[in-house]
Amino acid sequence: MRSKLLTFTQFTLLLSSLSACHGILDELYDKPSDDVVLKEGQLYVDASSWTDWYYLDLTDVKKGFVRKEIPTEAADAQHYASPPPSEAGGLYTYWYDVFNEGLSKHEFRSFTSTKTQADPESWHIAVHRNNVRTNGGAVYETSYTSMDDLPESSKAFADATFTEDEWNELDVWTVQTQMLQGLIGNQGIPINPVLSSWLKVSLPPIPPTFTLNNHVFIVRFEDGTYAAFQLENYQSPSGTKCCLTINYKYPY
Repeated sequence: MRSKLLTFTQFTLLLSSLSACHGILDELYDKPSDDVVLKEGQLYVDASSWTDWYYLDLTDVKKGFVRKEIPTEAADAQHYASPPPSEAGGLYTYWYDVFNEGLSKHEFRSFTSTKTQADPESWHIAVHRNNVRTNGGAVYETSYTSMDDLPESSKAFADATFTEDEWNELDVWTVQTQMLQGLIGNQGIPINPVLSSWLKVSLPPIPPTFTLNNHVFIVRFEDGTYAAFQLENYQSPSGTKCCLTINYKYPY
């Protein structure tokens, strides 16, 4: 039976392939670097950090994505060996069988209560690596693969089935200090499973594979407005993963 401990070589490969780049994490706003050329109707965000969410207010896109750190400090100085009885914000540590059956095989290890995620006063979507949240919105995945082919009005999707954000404690990878043991600390928080499907990360193999879903997604917000999003690219010019170039239309 294979050990659940990663070898040093396996750990090195895993860490190097998953680690975030930190070139602009000290800035409040994450804006394109000089070598990122955007077309009209495009956005760019370096969302590769494990420890930050990046928020966008579609009514003020010139301001760019606002960085908000994920709280990791224990709120009550305790770690719990059992999951909380109900959905609770905090860090959920799971063991993942990354070198055998993959991420689908996982086991709960501990829970740490933390402060609540601090959101901006005004925002529409937030991204963390391949994860996406909406501010009370719901999402529909279309069959379109070009923004130019979309119907003229979002009314064309009035009868479509939209999916709201759902609780998640497995995918928002936040703490990597125990990766040598195959353990990852995840933030417990609602994310949108449909919009998050625009980029899939698969383990194994090592390094992981990234699969881009180029369908156009329609987001319906609480105020009744709509937006269209499409992931154009998930790499920076230097090849860093989870640096997102996004086609968008708002209002739609």
